[in-house]
Amino acid sequence: QVQLVESGGGLVQPGGSLRLSCAGSGFTLDKAAIGWFRQAPGKEREGVSCISSRDGSTYWADSVKGRFTISRDNAKNTVYLQMNSLKPEDTAVYYCAARFYHCSGYVGAYDYWGQGTQVTVSS
Repeated sequence: QVQLVESGGGLVQPGGSLRLSCAGSGFTLDKAAIGWFRQAPGKEREGVSCISSRDGSTYWADSVKGRFTISRDNAKNTVYLQMNSLKPEDTAVYYCAARFYHCSGYVGAYDYWGQGTQVTVSS
């Protein structure tokens, strides 16, 4: 059974950092494209970043480019989202998702989702 579990969310001040984790079970994450999405209250879920399965290529939303980093630890079967220079507008529930094809920025393209982790950026 394929499962994804996010962790690492919390409350942080503007300018601070958090590292989110997406742990997989039932499959090896390096065989899938892993995307990070977020959903703020009253807004649609949007793509943040993705790491591909084949060559580890990464993709970013313009809003987080240069501030967020995505990486994968195959030994731990985990994908990380390092978030630096956080802003109040980064506040959202963050989800990781998997699809056994190329990266995509579309929510509907992903087959498996985690339960989400809350990130709140506030002073």
